[in-house]
Amino acid sequence: MTLAQTWRSGRVPVAGIHLDSAACSRQSNAVIEAAARHARHEAEVGGYVAAEAATPALDAGRAAVRALAGMPDAEVIFTTGSNHALDLLLSSWTGPRTVACPPGEYGPNLAIMAANGFDVRWLPVDAAGRLLVDEAAAVLEADPPALVHLTVLGSHRGVSQPLAEAVSMCRSLGLLLVLDAAQALGHLDCAVGADVLYSSSRKWVAGPRGVGTLAVRPELYDRLTPRWAPLEMHEANIAARLGFSLALGEHLAAGPDRVRARLAEVGRVTRTMLAGVSGWEVVEPVDEPTAITTLRPTGGAVPASVRATLIAEHRIVTTACEVVRAPHELAAAVLRVSPHVDVETADLELFVEALAAVT
Repeated sequence: MTLAQTWRSGRVPVAGIHLDSAACSRQSNAVIEAAARHARHEAEVGGYVAAEAATPALDAGRAAVRALAGMPDAEVIFTTGSNHALDLLLSSWTGPRTVACPPGEYGPNLAIMAANGFDVRWLPVDAAGRLLVDEAAAVLEADPPALVHLTVLGSHRGVSQPLAEAVSMCRSLGLLLVLDAAQALGHLDCAVGADVLYSSSRKWVAGPRGVGTLAVRPELYDRLTPRWAPLEMHEANIAARLGFSLALGEHLAAGPDRVRARLAEVGRVTRTMLAGVSGWEVVEPVDEPTAITTLRPTGGAVPASVRATLIAEHRIVTTACEVVRAPHELAAAVLRVSPHVDVETADLELFVEALAAVT
């Protein structure tokens, strides 16, 4: 079977068309069963005994995160998601509270930075919001921040950042690089050996909601002073962590290179098919190596209303990205389309027809 067929056959049939993996992918049957099995085990032997028995599987999940992050010695902890991971990191940081990032930074991340007293400095980008590495290096060298924060792939735009180049730049300048891989883990190659990487479970890795991860290099981890110890909460949803660990294992078994290639293909096909829909403009270059496509309304359509109508009348799930997602880059709301590896041409054809109809 093809990767698409294998991915689809391992899940319950979708009730409609799911084009919303950047928000929440569809879990596999095996991931659902792993979480359910642990819940049953808690009922049989007690929650704390069951949690102890789950240690080897959770350790395998941590090892998978290290492999996908290119951080073989990292301390890996489970969180409740990406926002929680960033807040844990920044609230535990003991050095100067300055951070540099591109102006397209995710709005909730900016709120977390502000809540933790960080002064945010902007890095230069091109018209697509992509980091200009050489210009950024000059800015950083002239006035080094405590941390450089890079969201590898934004929530509001399917444009990938020059990750390897950014890592090299930060190393040469002796700066710490923090990666928000919420949209990138399981989607793009993140095995670049940054200083910190954090992500969620529910997006392209297709794990459960309510769980995520924070990976930190040991020498940096030892410098953190959490508000309370330990950094990882032990009173937690272990079933969700087990599901996340299994989803990471499924991703590795499928072959990350193979998944990335398929997602890039999905993005090219999606943008090509959407390019001619009246009333909308495709934001990303057609060959951008991501599966996220954003559509800018050109005729007055309201993305939130279009999304609601697509669900109600056509059972097609997309995302309306409001300005709050990237308040310093988005000028108006956009409609986001994010199919996974299992999408079929027929699904996209139906979406094109439905979008034209509701527009």
